[in-house]
Amino acid sequence: MQADFVIVGSGSAGAVMADRLSADGKHSVIVIEYGGTDIGPFIQMPAALSYPMNISRYDWGYESEPEPHLGGRRLACPRGKVIGGSSSINGMVYVRGHARDYDHWEEQGAKGWAYKDVLPYFERMETSHGGQEGWRGTNGPLHVSRGPRKNPLYHAFVEAGKQAGFELTEDYNGEKQEGFGPMEMTVHRGRRWSAANAYLKPALKRPNLTLVNGLARKVVFDGKRATGVEISRGGSIETVTATCEVVLAASSINSPKLLKLSGIGPAAELKQHGIDVLADRPGVGANLQDHLELYIQQECTQPISLYSKLNLVSKGLIGLEWLLFKSGLGATNHFESAAFLRSKPGVEYPDIQYHFLPVAIRYDGKAPAKSHGFQAHVGPMRSKSRGSVTLRSADPLDAPRIQFNYMSHAEDWADFRHCIRLTREIFGQDAFTPFRGKEIAPGDGVTSDEALDDFIREAVESAYHPSGTCRMGAAEDPMAVVDPENRVIGVEGLRLADSSIFPRIPNGNLNGPSIMVGEKASDHILGKAPLAPSNKQPWINPRWQTSDR
Repeated sequence: MQADFVIVGSGSAGAVMADRLSADGKHSVIVIEYGGTDIGPFIQMPAALSYPMNISRYDWGYESEPEPHLGGRRLACPRGKVIGGSSSINGMVYVRGHARDYDHWEEQGAKGWAYKDVLPYFERMETSHGGQEGWRGTNGPLHVSRGPRKNPLYHAFVEAGKQAGFELTEDYNGEKQEGFGPMEMTVHRGRRWSAANAYLKPALKRPNLTLVNGLARKVVFDGKRATGVEISRGGSIETVTATCEVVLAASSINSPKLLKLSGIGPAAELKQHGIDVLADRPGVGANLQDHLELYIQQECTQPISLYSKLNLVSKGLIGLEWLLFKSGLGATNHFESAAFLRSKPGVEYPDIQYHFLPVAIRYDGKAPAKSHGFQAHVGPMRSKSRGSVTLRSADPLDAPRIQFNYMSHAEDWADFRHCIRLTREIFGQDAFTPFRGKEIAPGDGVTSDEALDDFIREAVESAYHPSGTCRMGAAEDPMAVVDPENRVIGVEGLRLADSSIFPRIPNGNLNGPSIMVGEKASDHILGKAPLAPSNKQPWINPRWQTSDR
């Protein structure tokens, strides 16, 4: 088993690189993936999104250590263990992130990753259905579409935002992120359009690309040069040899774990587990970030929500229509309206995200409210809280320790209280009057700061956006793990490209930015000149210094 390039992980970035590195036929590529097939309705049917992340066959099943600021709760941290990685088990919401997110990356030392540099890669990867002309890709492998928004609640949410004085936007992935408008999803012809469907499966038809099923144990080195990957499969341990480079794309949880098992990480931690130190990089596993969100739920006085579709007969009929025609309520993730808002005057660009859903239900499909309802998922986008991924042992089969350190900043609590009160203001607008029943969660009586904090502590959930654990920066930055060309600092022949390289978590869901990283990293790996920078300027609210809307 030998190839020019060996990629660990077939997820959002790994699938892209498998396609791009093998495209010209000059290079042989092997992709190592521990998970199995993504065939079957639980993954391919968009509306079934709550199932795959609860099935151990598809999910690594990670959870955080007890979180000290959340009363010792352990929060789920699903990561895809299947062809397509987390793009095969996620909620399919497509968000590029805000232009200023990437400008901030460059300020943090990720030179060449400003908005002007990454926008051409977003355009290269997309085929946008209904996006803003001139700002969106029209010929890429990743199809991005919009839901039909047939339910009147989707329009009530957007209209309520307008009535509250906020901006509207027709395309938050175009020039103007700020405002209320339609949400986008990676769904194409009624199917989940994962990185596997978009990139990997078409590329696997090439003779120079091979998929190997096995567990990556560590990167193999000759001196300081990466020469391959040690894997276990079928009860034996083998080495997959890379004649050019090894590329890690194993997720923000498994990439730092693999680096540490390979001798790259904080020296004290490696020695503690009896691992020889190849490169002392204290940043490996540090800087862990995520988005948290609350579900603000309201009863609906009209029987129009999805509640009536939660019984077995309705689910069966929805599933049948989807199986036969790839249409109907099975062909959407049901996140069809969205908003990106600024929390206060003086905030230059949005720092709050909304997903709107015309049913009151948990993301994982558990504990639906016993009535017709609707809900907003809301949370701040730029928490200052930082956590870490550390080794539990030197055994590659052991899950790492994941400590997010959620809500460790006083600002986090103030931000979330504001999110709750803001959502109540939006749900209180005239647009919702025909539909608005009593508040289910937090509940009408929960109004004081203390009561809201109690609710936050008990109810806040991860949005499943872990990132930042191998951050990109200048080669001389002691806390950086990869340089701006995705090379792991301190060794040779090893690159890393996935959500772990984000210096700071971008605005919104992470699938889009992770795919973009795979696209841009491919050019660096192949030694190609980066795409020409864009001169497009994002819309910034002219009132940002004086108003939140």
